[in-house]
Amino acid sequence: MLPDELAITPFTHPVRGVATLPGSKSITNRALLLAALGDGPMTLTGALFSEDTAIMAEALRRLGFAVREDAAKETIYVEGRGGAIPAREAKLHVGLAGTAARFLTAFCAAAPAGVYQIDGVPQMRKRPMRPLLEALRALGADIRCTREEGFLPLEIRAHGLAGGTVDIDASESSQLLSALLMVAPLARADTTISLRGGARESYVAMTLRMMAAFSAGAGIATEIRPGSWRIRSRAQAYTHGTGTYAIEPDASAGSYFLALPLVAGGALALRGFVAPGVGLQGDAAFATVLQSVGLGVTGLVGETGLEARLPHGTTRRGITQNFHAISDTFLTLAALAPLLDGPTRITGIAHTRHQETDRIAGMARELTKLGQHVVEEPDALTITPRPLVSGQVIETYGDHRFAMSFGILGCHNLHGDGRAWLTIRHPACCAKTFPHFFELLEDLRRKSSEA
Repeated sequence: MLPDELAITPFTHPVRGVATLPGSKSITNRALLLAALGDGPMTLTGALFSEDTAIMAEALRRLGFAVREDAAKETIYVEGRGGAIPAREAKLHVGLAGTAARFLTAFCAAAPAGVYQIDGVPQMRKRPMRPLLEALRALGADIRCTREEGFLPLEIRAHGLAGGTVDIDASESSQLLSALLMVAPLARADTTISLRGGARESYVAMTLRMMAAFSAGAGIATEIRPGSWRIRSRAQAYTHGTGTYAIEPDASAGSYFLALPLVAGGALALRGFVAPGVGLQGDAAFATVLQSVGLGVTGLVGETGLEARLPHGTTRRGITQNFHAISDTFLTLAALAPLLDGPTRITGIAHTRHQETDRIAGMARELTKLGQHVVEEPDALTITPRPLVSGQVIETYGDHRFAMSFGILGCHNLHGDGRAWLTIRHPACCAKTFPHFFELLEDLRRKSSEA
């Protein structure tokens, strides 16, 4: 159990050792939905066990699916029902899990019959749902917002989706488009989905590749032009083939430990981390961003993974970078900007104002508290380093990425004697995607000191 306020103990020796990352949240929750949509049992290996994935798994159980979890073995068993939802009525609570909220809304709307209610915590009630609801309604869904139009809570009176032609604005979240894509094969006729307003392409590509994998490679989705897809109607949309699906380690979680040598010096191996451009996760490209800052990143010999190393005497450079495609990692760089030589400018992040919290405003507020000069724009942050102010308590706003990003900054030995100088308020919010983050960080600090 973590305290309400956690003082971060700095590293007094260069980091060394191995960090083993949890499974990807984005992949695990997509895989849970696709497994439930399938025509038989599926076992997910390397799965993430966190607050968000627990919410998704519990929702599937409430919908009548057999879901069995084994955290020790990192496996989740799901028995698919060929696109049908066993329970004809269910009340689902999605907490602050955006993937669960969007994916389950689409799933329930595509069911042949049933009445389903979906709600979340107050923060989730503020997160965008309207574009997905409008697209599902255009395909024939009966969805009623019971509090405020376009937001949770809502009630779905399912009678399936008709198919046809629809467009969707996914500029606020690619999850809106991914949810629609994954359930479109259940429609009674082929569906053509066109994107308006742009989306984070890496997450859309992840969804499409996973749809193909869960349909034994069958081409159920065809891009007819950039940003427009035709989805074939199939009575049983997803055929599992092998019955197992391996989850990649989480690249977003990996961003924190990739960056740790920039703070503490030394070198750290990230076992299982899939190199940029190889796996499903666009956030793996953060490794390339860190190379621009000055970090050395190389592949592990004889196994999958990366080693991050800060060469002796390296200048840690401030950079300008568009983070639109990998925005879950922008807080990692922003939190470390005070340690870099020169200003850091981060752009392409307007949509992050509508995530767990307003991430741009929150980051500007916390960095200013630490003495930094920050210019906040609707779509960007510019951070000019100033001497760090000690003794501050970082507010996390219930957002796991604030807790973890500033947790890495706190590893900087500001006073040179190992005294803690930065405290994280409500560090337990990292349970959303990385429950043992601070445990792993402390284990690395201890082992680095003993080496």
